[in-house]
Amino acid sequence: MGLKLRGLVGALKDTASFGKAALLSPPAAPSAAAAAASLAVLRATPHHPWSSPPPARHLEALLSFGRGSRLAAAALVGALAARLRSTRDPAVALKALLSLHLLLSRGAFILRDQLPPLLLRHPSSGHNPLALSSFPLGSSPSSWALAAWVRWFARLLELLLLLPPAPSDPDRLASLLNPDLVAELEPLVAVAEEIRRAPAPTSSSSSSSSPLHNMLIRETIRVAEEDRIAAEREIGARVRELRERVDSLGFADSVELACLLKRLEGGADRKGTVADDPFWGAVAELRERVEGAVAAKGEQERRVRRRERPMSESARISGRVESALGAGPVRFGSARWLQR
Repeated sequence: MGLKLRGLVGALKDTASFGKAALLSPPAAPSAAAAAASLAVLRATPHHPWSSPPPARHLEALLSFGRGSRLAAAALVGALAARLRSTRDPAVALKALLSLHLLLSRGAFILRDQLPPLLLRHPSSGHNPLALSSFPLGSSPSSWALAAWVRWFARLLELLLLLPPAPSDPDRLASLLNPDLVAELEPLVAVAEEIRRAPAPTSSSSSSSSPLHNMLIRETIRVAEEDRIAAEREIGARVRELRERVDSLGFADSVELACLLKRLEGGADRKGTVADDPFWGAVAELRERVEGAVAAKGEQERRVRRRERPMSESARISGRVESALGAGPVRFGSARWLQR
């Protein structure tokens, strides 16, 4: 389909969608909120122009739903999810994903609070609007390129929804237990890995349908770059905190942390040496220290096992009873129990 014909068909679809939404808008208050949300979503995710990102004024209209009621916020997120689930146009789907990303990054709390239950997979229903790995490719090279970006950006948005909600406050990070701190690092590493899997924006074609000439794809790249910078900032804060806890990490936490740091470094597009980049230098330093601690703890455990003398079953049972009855007071993880 040529660009002019595609633009004409897209304009006709948008006109029909606006007319249908206007005719089906009932005057009741809940339905009025849903109708207003549907119109706002249609304006932010039009078929035409096909290669342009959502207009700024329509994105601001989406954000304005965060200044209203929770019912209006839920209606907006539900309308975006329905738009994403029903469309087969990769440009519309990518615009809907960018709009959802905007709500996640800049939306008010009542908007962000509606995103996980409506977008992530529900355990009972199994519906997941972001499961777009089988999004149709279309019939033209430009549609193939956009469909690849839709599949990738949907997966990235799904991972962003799983990130820790709180920012990298040093006091909060210092209050976390070692397993919790390591667990917070895993979704951040997953985001960094997924950003590196972005489709390659080749410039083999000089036409306006080339990915580098598509403003919608360029906007997606810009948003993903902001996510990469934010993820590295959050990872860096946790790396600095973990650097102070290497000696206190358990064996299992040390192994998990070493694997996460290897995943983070693997395939990373780093310009220059590690010494030129403080972030990657801190990651490499922590990985080397953790790997050294894992090796030392493993060697120590092997030595202890070699020193253990074989004993009879009755002696082993006696030792368990003595350790259970005469081991002293029980140690709790929280210090507030020590005051009782």
